[in-house]
Amino acid sequence: MTAGELLAADSAVVAVLGAGSWGTTFAKVLADAATATGVQRAIRMWGRRSEVVSQINSEHRNEQYLKEVALPESITASTDVSKVLDGAGIVILAVPAQSLRLQLREWKPYVAPGAVVVSLMKGLELGTDSRMSQVISEELDIPHERVAVISGPNLAMEIARQEPTASVVACSDEPTAAAIAHCCTAPYFRPYTSNDVIGVEIGGIVKNVIALAVGICEGKEMGDNTKASVITRGLAETTRLALALGGEAHTMAGLAGLGDLVATCSSPLSRNHTAGRLLGQGLTLEQVAERMTQTAEGIKSGYAVYELAGKLGVEMPITAAVVAVLEGKLSVDQLGPTLLARSLKSEGDY
Repeated sequence: MTAGELLAADSAVVAVLGAGSWGTTFAKVLADAATATGVQRAIRMWGRRSEVVSQINSEHRNEQYLKEVALPESITASTDVSKVLDGAGIVILAVPAQSLRLQLREWKPYVAPGAVVVSLMKGLELGTDSRMSQVISEELDIPHERVAVISGPNLAMEIARQEPTASVVACSDEPTAAAIAHCCTAPYFRPYTSNDVIGVEIGGIVKNVIALAVGICEGKEMGDNTKASVITRGLAETTRLALALGGEAHTMAGLAGLGDLVATCSSPLSRNHTAGRLLGQGLTLEQVAERMTQTAEGIKSGYAVYELAGKLGVEMPITAAVVAVLEGKLSVDQLGPTLLARSLKSEGDY
């Protein structure tokens, strides 16, 4: 399906695979965008849990993830992925990063020829160090021009409450990025476009690891100076990695870089910030997992980021320290002193 066809498909079917907080929220954005522009668009969701799917269909809510938020009636849900994908010209993926590859192998026969696939995920695959757009292209055997990513300061609950926010739609094919942006432009959701898929994805991936570090600082009751320092230097190492991979520096200064980093590191709604805070308070990884109902991608992607940086010769001290904490090689009490003990250098040295 070309970008023009996407824009003209007023009665298109959009499939959203993943019924967690962000998948459900983005389905709402798509439905509200269609209503705002006066088009008829069916939004079908796939979810693993039958109770979540049933509640979406019967009560137009997903209380497990979005509590009191009402969902548009144009959103339907099913546990049968073949029904959800049937005839869908746009496929939105919002599942945990580490399970994506195996799920795509199962879903591939049902993806419509020519469909555009959009990733909402912010993770790096363990073992391959692949970004989600790369996994999608490989497993579905589709060109990069038909794979888009969406990232930015997008805390799901705030958007579900229709609090104004902006985001970035990135695709190597600019008309396709523009078409996807058109489909998700709601009164409270403003997408920009970019062709820097690498930069947009890396910004969304590494900020989760930095948010763990900021959360640990907060759990240790450190002040705003400490957290601001970690955020700023975290942006520096995110930028180093993005540039080494071919991303663009200006992306790191935008919504998918600095914007996402600030939101994720500052908000109690952030899963990674919350996980870091619990670690800083002395909980083990197992105890953190028991407390949280959703995946904190930074915990699993952190090692992949660290491994990729090592392969590229990119210095990422905050990421290295967080990974050492996650692996039990460094205590949360040692994290700060370890970073401060590094040799002095110019701030401009990327």
